Amino acid sequence: MSKVLVVEDDVAFGTMLKTFLEKREYKVELVFSAAEAFNKIEKSNFELVLTDVRLPDHDGLEILKRVKAKDIATQVIVMTSYAEISMAVNAMKEGAFDYVSKPFRPESILQTIENALRTKVVAPKEVTAKPAKKASKSSSTTQRLDLVEGVSEPSRRLADYVELVSPTNMSVLITGESGTGKEQVAKSIHLESKRRDAPFIAVDCGAIPKEIASSEFFGHIKGSFTGAINDKTGHFEAANGGTLFLDEIGNLSYELQVQLLRALQERRVKPVGSNNEIEVDIRVVTATNEDLSNAVKEGDFREDLYHRLNEFSIKIPALRERKEDLMLFANHFLDEANKDLEKNVLGFTDKAIDAFKNYNWPGNLRELRNMVKRAVLLTQEDLIPLKVLPHEIATSSRSTENDYGLFKNKNEEQLILDALEKTDGNKSKAARMLSIDRKTLYNKLKQYGIKL
Repeated sequence: MSKVLVVEDDVAFGTMLKTFLEKREYKVELVFSAAEAFNKIEKSNFELVLTDVRLPDHDGLEILKRVKAKDIATQVIVMTSYAEISMAVNAMKEGAFDYVSKPFRPESILQTIENALRTKVVAPKEVTAKPAKKASKSSSTTQRLDLVEGVSEPSRRLADYVELVSPTNMSVLITGESGTGKEQVAKSIHLESKRRDAPFIAVDCGAIPKEIASSEFFGHIKGSFTGAINDKTGHFEAANGGTLFLDEIGNLSYELQVQLLRALQERRVKPVGSNNEIEVDIRVVTATNEDLSNAVKEGDFREDLYHRLNEFSIKIPALRERKEDLMLFANHFLDEANKDLEKNVLGFTDKAIDAFKNYNWPGNLRELRNMVKRAVLLTQEDLIPLKVLPHEIATSSRSTENDYGLFKNKNEEQLILDALEKTDGNKSKAARMLSIDRKTLYNKLKQYGIKL
């Protein structure tokens, strides 16, 4: 029976979590402050510590450091709200096994706990070689930081679909507008699958000239055509054992669609100019911003290939459909830009945040990432001001729809709590963040029994 310490200042939530884990045969101790946690850590040994990052007396990073100082083998999982992504990244750097965003489903945290307990941590002085990849959840989680899981309903559905399909070998068709992060979702599916230690090969189908497409996908042997001065390994063979990600699949020529279908059905490929077939074991994940079903109706895309690729489909929501996640993504890209540009910009001014919320983001996450990086480069102060934002963003007018979707979101109580936390309890600033007036905020506080 594994011994777990839960550190959570929300008494009701902590008690619920303790009860849930005890029913799964974990031995759980629950404390409500960092001071209590320090006392428990000093007197007892735990296999795992599950701690909130925001506590009344200290933050979760102090608990993480204290735990690792006593016993590096003890795993630590931190719990964060959507506004604390930078702290979660710092926790990973300090040795946390993983972080989970609240609110979360109990089954999800249970899987993370089980993965943590299966992963052995080796003290630095004992390291004689690179850690084996057998317990690779930790490394895959670190890589998955590029895929920020939001708190909005569309984002949580997306995370659920990824979690559901990843362990299978089903072919996945990812759809969504340009810039929504289709390749990041594909990488996440690979990293959460049984093929995580094998190659992930990404191919832009729109960038391959028709004349050499067969060679690119299936390889060729030396002398098979003019210019073939060496043997070439194709994408299928390169991805053997792993995942082949075909981006913009709708751009494939009809002839290549026939070859691709045969390769997927037979699980064999024949390099150009060769008489020998090569067996391949791959999982195919595809992506498109087009309507493939319509292309099938018009005869531009083979129906049998479409069904072969579309065993499971995931549609990534546009950024304008999950405005609740906007500042979560912006803060993540801010951390990313600070690291790349070796700067230390702390955040965004209120006017800049308002401009973000008013803008429609037609370029989705790609546009947001590029804009934040440019703004970090231009910013000379601690906070990104309105004046460094592109003109179309800085001058965008307020949308009539509720930017945070507060009254349409099942997580509205958590959104209110997060906004209050981010503004240190300042109701006026929290109301502006949520795009509601103070009176509406007070009514919501009363409705949910939130006392400050």
